[in-house]
Amino acid sequence: MIKFLDLHKVNKRFEASYLSKFQTFLDSGYYILGQEVSNFEENYANYCGTKFCVGTSNGLDALILIFKAFIELGVLKADDEVIVPANTYVASILSIIHSGLQPILVEPDEKTFNLNPSEIEKHLTPKTKAILAVHLYGQLADMDSINSIADAHNLIVVEDAAQAHGAIDCNKRAGNLSDAAAFSFYPSKNLGALGDAGAVTSNNEELIDAIKRLRNYGSSKKYVNDIKGYNNRLDELQAAFLNIKLKALDSDNNKRRDIANRYLLEIKNETITLPFYNGSKNHVFHVFAVLVDDREAFIKYLKEQSIETLLHYPIPPHKQQALKEFSNLSFPITEKIHQNIVSLPISPVMEDFEITQVIKALNRY
Repeated sequence: MIKFLDLHKVNKRFEASYLSKFQTFLDSGYYILGQEVSNFEENYANYCGTKFCVGTSNGLDALILIFKAFIELGVLKADDEVIVPANTYVASILSIIHSGLQPILVEPDEKTFNLNPSEIEKHLTPKTKAILAVHLYGQLADMDSINSIADAHNLIVVEDAAQAHGAIDCNKRAGNLSDAAAFSFYPSKNLGALGDAGAVTSNNEELIDAIKRLRNYGSSKKYVNDIKGYNNRLDELQAAFLNIKLKALDSDNNKRRDIANRYLLEIKNETITLPFYNGSKNHVFHVFAVLVDDREAFIKYLKEQSIETLLHYPIPPHKQQALKEFSNLSFPITEKIHQNIVSLPISPVMEDFEITQVIKALNRY
């Protein structure tokens, strides 16, 4: 079986370093917000090209902390509207709701599946105060257009960069293309921890200071609580593991692009719609998603060929029971994507023969 993503094989490469780092961690006797978190925050800020990085408990919490910090600073207030793509993962929308803000769902671009700037402009109201740009599947959204719209209307721009670690546009990386960005280091991400972990990057020092307090009970000094905060800290051990894996992120992303290029060049089947890719480093292929009309038959066929697939994502957010307040809305582009999408195996540890096997199977379909 060709696995969609062999996490054991991905992490086996770093096993000796993990064990050594764990022993150092254990011997330190310092297990919360210690040197490993500080090191990772500095390393990841440098990697993204931002002035600051704050480690968080996960990607959803990173997004919520950004919005809550903007509220704490008086930049946003309860019930302000935040424009967000309708076809994103549900966490993007939950972060807005849990922050006491109002998500305004809009259709994506049919080619890239990312936020469509023209749809943003159609949905602007006096209550619109922010845009949440999601870099879906690892491809950067059209940040030049999004930032231009935001500048013209005095809006905050936040990146949901949970799937786009290391993606580059005009020599700037994901995480440095907006007012603030949230990352997830869920184990399956391009930069994945061995558990839950996340981070916020920004060049806004005041925002970062607020986030640091919010993630740690609203405290800037032990037992002194300035604001009503939470417990959303990055785990010290996960930070240690992320410090190890960060060194391999660019080479891993390059391997993903190599696989994607083979798929794009060698898959020749008119019944399969391949993803848009302009050949630049603006895509890190966290997911290689194709569209097929009869998805169940396609998945069944690949399973018979010993090829594992996943669905990102089978149910659009506005059709989820948890978000039933949006169920009366119609998003035909979003619904078609969610109905026909299938993700093919792609990872930095795929062997050439596995890639070839996937391509041959798709061409026979």
